[in-house]
Amino acid sequence: MRFRHPDGSTVHLAYCTNVHPAENLDGVLAQLREHCEPVRRRLGRDRLGIGLWLAKDAAHALVTDPSALRGLRTELDRRGLEVVTLNGFPYEGFGAEEVKYRVYKPDWADPERLDHTTALARILAGLLPDDVTEGTISTLPLAWRTAGGEDRVAKARTALVTLAERLDAVHELTGRSISVGLEPEPGCVVETTADAIDPLTRIGHDRIGVCVDTCHLATSFEDPHTALDALTEARVPIVKSQLSAALHAEHPRLPSVRAALASFDEPRFLHQTRTLGAGGLHGTDDLGEALTAGALPDTAPWRAHFHVPLQAAPAVPLTSTLPVLRAALSGLVGGPHPLTHHLEVETYTWQALPPELRPRGRPQLADGIAAELTLARDLLTDLGLKELP
Repeated sequence: MRFRHPDGSTVHLAYCTNVHPAENLDGVLAQLREHCEPVRRRLGRDRLGIGLWLAKDAAHALVTDPSALRGLRTELDRRGLEVVTLNGFPYEGFGAEEVKYRVYKPDWADPERLDHTTALARILAGLLPDDVTEGTISTLPLAWRTAGGEDRVAKARTALVTLAERLDAVHELTGRSISVGLEPEPGCVVETTADAIDPLTRIGHDRIGVCVDTCHLATSFEDPHTALDALTEARVPIVKSQLSAALHAEHPRLPSVRAALASFDEPRFLHQTRTLGAGGLHGTDDLGEALTAGALPDTAPWRAHFHVPLQAAPAVPLTSTLPVLRAALSGLVGGPHPLTHHLEVETYTWQALPPELRPRGRPQLADGIAAELTLARDLLTDLGLKELP
């Protein structure tokens, strides 16, 4: 979906396909047919943006076989789909029964991460629509915090410098400008947008910036306007933003609230949980840990890294951090000029919701994703952007 900003530039809105993960190219093609095109049809659009997640094997097939890449581009066109952004955070196995800490491997100290992201940049340059010259990729924020010492962090920074050089080469070769954004996430070396400023200013390259995920922003209790102002002042590029909402519990001490939170404690994904109290931010790596007696202060609200569908906040006594998303979106694209032109709805947890909230089959999932995109569209038009055909 495309929108005209009041300054005349185009803002792209997509949804991320990691909600229906596939490990190989055949699986990606099936996604387009079975999921993405039905969402487009529900929205009544001739064209729909998708943020592709390409696992290791799918990316390898596309970067080593030009005919396969041309075939994917043809299939996108045939189904009324376009790609301007990729989710390069998960490497493989995102559809496994248990993902948890595995999603942070390989990290940026591992040469595999650099090679994979380089491949994604080359692929994206070949997938961009004819009238688009800029693409973006989100990636993990260096590493999980316990992945190693300062030597590994230094290796990660060196790898990003090398990546910037390779992105320059892609631009010189193809005329397409690809940028990569570190996506701050609770528990990682770069946990907040504030943590991103130092490593990114050290790199000092305009093709390496930050991806602002509004669920992660909210989970860490960051104020959106303060965060965006600090990035702007430091001249850190906001490469893209993932529009998402976290799980919010206003009164975690109450037994009814803890019981409601427990229904979201599931085995597949990590749900880092945070609270803001005396001495700053307190947290656990997962929601189940937080619910253990005494593990986390419970006199102030809790937020959990659980991507809640945008249009479907959980029932009381819980809610979502949609207000944080609204405030962030106002800062990102509500000003005289957009801080980013690439927005991506990323709710990959539909099948991890409590059983009674999960979609029953593909049609219900398509309905839910279309509803999320409709809400995001309405937020953009409320900010003065005009939806384009």
